[in-house]
Amino acid sequence: MFGCVVAGRLVQTDVVQVASDKFLFNLPDYENVKHVVVFMLGTVPFPAGMGGAVYFSFPDPCGGGGGGGPVWQLLGFITNDKPSAIFKISGLKAVEGGPGPAPLFGTSGSSVSSSVAQLGVSVEPLEQLAQQIPVSSSAVSTVDSFVQFTQKMLDSLYNFTASFAVTQAQMTPNQSETFIPSSCVLRWYENFQRRMSQNPNFWKT
Repeated sequence: MFGCVVAGRLVQTDVVQVASDKFLFNLPDYENVKHVVVFMLGTVPFPAGMGGAVYFSFPDPCGGGGGGGPVWQLLGFITNDKPSAIFKISGLKAVEGGPGPAPLFGTSGSSVSSSVAQLGVSVEPLEQLAQQIPVSSSAVSTVDSFVQFTQKMLDSLYNFTASFAVTQAQMTPNQSETFIPSSCVLRWYENFQRRMSQNPNFWKT
């Protein structure tokens, strides 16, 4: 039903269902993770009027033995209309809890290594999801997302045009074609990257 992508790693679909409405992902080596993407696989939609609240938990420092259990922090939610979301976890703090009662994901995490964090998805009514407030540090900056998109677009355009590059000796005269030196495209590519790094909003001026 759900999948999870940790930046720079493979897609994770080995979700553990701990209740009829609750699911868990394990996140080993979480200290080196900045962002996670949670998405629906497209095989099973949420029931009408329902969505999925996405929670994050640092490892229990007591290893599940004698501690108060993991503290679940609300990151956000996914729905049939918004089947995926990206969350920033690198800025979260282990002592920070969500504003309100977090769902109980059972005791499946009690035997998890102290170096493994967890993501939980709790199926809840849309009205309830709309009233919940995620931890502020989990939101991904829209500027960051725009810069990432723009970089991908630049790379795609440059790679696409470069795939048609030929030398002057290989060119066939064609009166209906206009040819642009690849050095011009490369210069535009580098200039745009430089200006974007200096000011992501330069294109608005």
